[in-house]
Amino acid sequence: MEKRVTFKGWLLPACLLLPQIFITAVFFFYPAGQAIYQSLFIPDPFGLSMQWVGLGNFEYLLGDPYYRASFVTTAIFSILVTVTSMGFALYLAILADRLIKGSGTYRTLLIWPYAVAPAVAGVLWLFMFNTRVGVVSWYLGVLGYDWNHVLNEGEAMGLVVVASSWGRVSYNFLFFLAGLQAIPKSVIEAAAIDGARFWTRFRTIVFPLLSPTTFFLLVVNIVYAFFETFGVIHTITSGGPQQATTILVYKVFSDGFVGQDLGSSAAQSVILLVIVGALTVVQFKYIERRVHY
Repeated sequence: MEKRVTFKGWLLPACLLLPQIFITAVFFFYPAGQAIYQSLFIPDPFGLSMQWVGLGNFEYLLGDPYYRASFVTTAIFSILVTVTSMGFALYLAILADRLIKGSGTYRTLLIWPYAVAPAVAGVLWLFMFNTRVGVVSWYLGVLGYDWNHVLNEGEAMGLVVVASSWGRVSYNFLFFLAGLQAIPKSVIEAAAIDGARFWTRFRTIVFPLLSPTTFFLLVVNIVYAFFETFGVIHTITSGGPQQATTILVYKVFSDGFVGQDLGSSAAQSVILLVIVGALTVVQFKYIERRVHY
């Protein structure tokens, strides 16, 4: 029987919630409110004066071809990072779930990359693919391929996708492995006795039972690609070449801190806030439907 914890009064639960409410208000609600407020103005770079423009910043953004291009870049980048990191993590989780000897060491080695910060991961991959001293680019040169992500847009996008996915595989691996181990072995054994091969069992039994975990990771990885990959892009390409890797979150930085267009930068932050809010609502609606059914 489930044991429920009850409080005799309201003071103790309020005190327990107060630190989290304070942190959320200071580091989320206040900055979000400031972004919404500043998106309605055009402030000067020094913050000495502000000109009211209403929705003018949003109208300017929607008419800016560079901003619309960053939407396309973000969509391509997010899809590639999500598919690459989730697909590779699922493959490794399947191998780890079937591994018997040395499984603990194998899983520990796969988890390690998650401890590496995105900016550090970007520096590591930048050194490996550096056009002058990079070991990978040197071997590619030996094979006859002239690697140069500084000038080639496709190579730059591929490099930031690989670097971003590498740090996310460990996170996805943990969830997929937990989902695989939660599947009743009796169901899989029954299918094997009926003559179903491995990939048939995976397609018809395992993957459908992993759908809640897969959907959760899908939303989380999209949010990760939108925000947490800033350090990777900043250290490797700085949004180049020719804004080929300038995703939405990096454009907020480049327009606000580099271009000193603070009003436009605030408006872009509001748009990102709306997008992530919509993704969160979709995720909770899906979880709520799964609970009811």
